[in-house]
Amino acid sequence: MDSFSDLNLFALVARHRNLAAAARELGVTPPSISKRLAQLEQRLGVRLVNRTTRRVSLTAEGEIYLANGSRILDDLAELEHLVTQSRAEPAGLLRVNASFGFGRAQIAPAISRFSERFPSMKVQLHLTDRPMSLQEEGFDLGIRFGDVPDARINARLLLKNRRLVCASPAYLKRHGAPQTPHDLARHPCLVIRENESAYGTWHFSRGKKSETVKVDGPLSSNDGSIVTQWALEGRGIAMRSGWEVGTHVRQGELVPVLNEWALPNADIHAVYLERHSLSARLRTFIDFLGEELRGRVQPL
Repeated sequence: MDSFSDLNLFALVARHRNLAAAARELGVTPPSISKRLAQLEQRLGVRLVNRTTRRVSLTAEGEIYLANGSRILDDLAELEHLVTQSRAEPAGLLRVNASFGFGRAQIAPAISRFSERFPSMKVQLHLTDRPMSLQEEGFDLGIRFGDVPDARINARLLLKNRRLVCASPAYLKRHGAPQTPHDLARHPCLVIRENESAYGTWHFSRGKKSETVKVDGPLSSNDGSIVTQWALEGRGIAMRSGWEVGTHVRQGELVPVLNEWALPNADIHAVYLERHSLSARLRTFIDFLGEELRGRVQPL
């Protein structure tokens, strides 16, 4: 077993943190993976992983081996791309993380079209209700909304997007429109329970002034599309992203309120680790994804 095979095996195990999962991806048995890891550790003279019955965790030496080894693997993949670029087609595997709503509605269809255009590429899409750690979970790319607070992560803007507070014309005819953010406390609001953010807390700003409102109502869900449907049915006031309700607003099915107030940033980014900055397959995918979203999504 050569050193590059060692690196590939170890990166796979580190990504799954589970010998059985790594074995399934390679089409071999878990004992064979365990044996190869033991041979690698014996050759290096250090322990790289701590094993339990269900998962493995990296030792300090394992973290170093993974971080530096991954850069070597990326450099090798880039070298192979340069040598074979006459094929005019990227190849390899990308693991992508996105939220359930946007992932189902926009990312999954875009990946389908990407696969048709670049058949040598493999893409694994993993949808979650909250952003996953790229490094800890082994993702090449994440789709994120709003600001990107982690300075260790690179971000490419895919699509300008904003949040808005809206309701159906029928609801506003019955209840009237709120004139200030604090008026929302007197309205039935449709609230999303997701991530670990404060439930039912909406933040507004106008110039240097900011207001935080605790909203409530009889209906709530962890699925954004359900909340949008309830708003269309006149069940209350909702805060939604422009990418999702833009068509409804343009057709007059939903009406924005409190337009003079701004809501937290909701721009859509592709985020990736620094070590992937020169990956040809990743660059091709991000370029394609940006073009697809800008061509098919019409946020407000």
